[in-house]
Amino acid sequence: MKKKFIHYILCLGLATSLTSCSNLLDLDPEGTLTEQSTFTNYNNFISYAWQFYGTFPGYSNAVPDAEVNGDLFAKAQANATSDWAWQRMVVPSTSNDYSNPFVQIRSINVLLDNIEQASQLSEPEKKHIRSIGYFFKAYQYMDLLNKFGQAIWVERTINDGDTDVLYGTPGTRDEIAAHIVDMLSYAGENIKENGDGPNTVNRKVVLALTARFGLREGTWRKYHQLKDAEKYLKLSTAAAEKILSSTIPLLSNYDLLFNSESLANVAEVFLYKQYELNQITHGLASLARNSSGRWDLTKKAVDMYLMKDGKTRWVSPTFAGDESAYTEFRNRDTRLYFTIPPPYKVKMGKTNMLWEYSDDPKDREYIDLMATLSDDKHKTLPWMNWEGLILKEEPHYADFTNGQPYSVSYTGYRFYKFSNKINRIQNVDINDAPIFRLGELLVGYAEAKYELGEINQQIIDQTINKLRSRAGVASLELTAIPPDPKRDETVSPVLWEIRRERAVELMGEGFRFDDLRRWKKMDYAIAPKLGRYITKGVDVPASTPIPIENGQTKGYIAYEGKAPSPFPEYYYLYPIPAAELVQNKSLKQNEGW
Repeated sequence: MKKKFIHYILCLGLATSLTSCSNLLDLDPEGTLTEQSTFTNYNNFISYAWQFYGTFPGYSNAVPDAEVNGDLFAKAQANATSDWAWQRMVVPSTSNDYSNPFVQIRSINVLLDNIEQASQLSEPEKKHIRSIGYFFKAYQYMDLLNKFGQAIWVERTINDGDTDVLYGTPGTRDEIAAHIVDMLSYAGENIKENGDGPNTVNRKVVLALTARFGLREGTWRKYHQLKDAEKYLKLSTAAAEKILSSTIPLLSNYDLLFNSESLANVAEVFLYKQYELNQITHGLASLARNSSGRWDLTKKAVDMYLMKDGKTRWVSPTFAGDESAYTEFRNRDTRLYFTIPPPYKVKMGKTNMLWEYSDDPKDREYIDLMATLSDDKHKTLPWMNWEGLILKEEPHYADFTNGQPYSVSYTGYRFYKFSNKINRIQNVDINDAPIFRLGELLVGYAEAKYELGEINQQIIDQTINKLRSRAGVASLELTAIPPDPKRDETVSPVLWEIRRERAVELMGEGFRFDDLRRWKKMDYAIAPKLGRYITKGVDVPASTPIPIENGQTKGYIAYEGKAPSPFPEYYYLYPIPAAELVQNKSLKQNEGW
């Protein structure tokens, strides 16, 4: 596995800085000797294909950065708001969102074009390698279709003379979606059951991507009033059911999905990005332990986490209010405690690396709780920065650091889901990153079955309630759904709960912005993004410059105002870069841009 990840990194050096699609499509892959010498036997093909795994983001800043464009995250920086929500997007000259997939597609086509002439390959080997190519090609076209709604279809490796492709008319949404289905269907039937060993693309991974695509495309078509929504939703459920036909155990600890040194042998993780000390590391976990951690959750996000009795904070008799950080977090879905640091206060010891309990017993409630839910390599309290300096209290505000300028938050809900203390060297984090996992499949399957009109209690038990059970939350019963006064009245109570579970289970993993886009619910993202309830003079000094809603001295933190409304219809698709329109006159800009 370590060798594989060295391959991943060495093969990332494709020319991603080129700006025009017409140039990208006829680019020679960097480091190519000759195709004849590169593609001779099975191992040559597999070695070449390792580069494609680099397309998965793993633990990078781009994942939480994208979440800020939705409704549940805020950028924890002064005057930092979403360009999408605040309608500041412009047509770029160039864009990696558009160009990078074509770099990958070019390299994938090189692999695909050389399969048939490889005389040393058996027929099953050819089908397997073609399946790998189709999987990654489908992945790239899924991204293009999701963002731009159209794309130039490139069947094979092309050169300067292939003007019909370089300057051709892009494929429509229907055409590109059909190509994606064809590629994933072929891969699902012909890839090796177990791929090329542990943690490689195999049949289960192909099915997981198929389920993801079918749900995304089917719901996009339904809520954007396009045809064939049902066809894609059925594609999603059929793929999911093949995976769910066998029992897959869940880890008992949600946090270990994201903060384990190794995800090898974790059955509910189908594919993951491995990090190894002295080989490939990341810095995302460190950001929650230093002064650079800059992502917060919103009050709306916290309110989505249910009480243990399965009811919302609005109607549960176990909720004692949110004017105190302690009462707000009490008796909640345990995923909340693994996503936002629970509140506490301690006294400092003789040095800043030592601490004692405060004199108030309530200050240790969550210190004691986290000792039962986690350990000192993960999320026990009090929190400490990368140097081992103890953080005296949570919540810890950017505008009231109390002499500790690290691990700060603007909303009071600091995001630390991917953080741990496994390796305390700053920016040398080694926790593995799940890429495809069971949690996504379960919430997606429940959603697709609802959209098809096929949801029932058995499916809810098989999906939503499995995840709730791990989080210590009472089961969802379709005949007795607790009321939620914050429910969008255009969304049924059943679908609302399914979407809630998706939001909570996948919080911060890069799905929410695209979810709002496919549901046509970006109006959620233009509402004011509020933070914790605080009282100046009690929770923070009266002079602290933390803004509170409506200019009050107590209430919900409000750094952001209300974004312009309504959210523009044309903003649901990305603009095609201007340079592409200049190069290819057959391209048409997405309407409205």
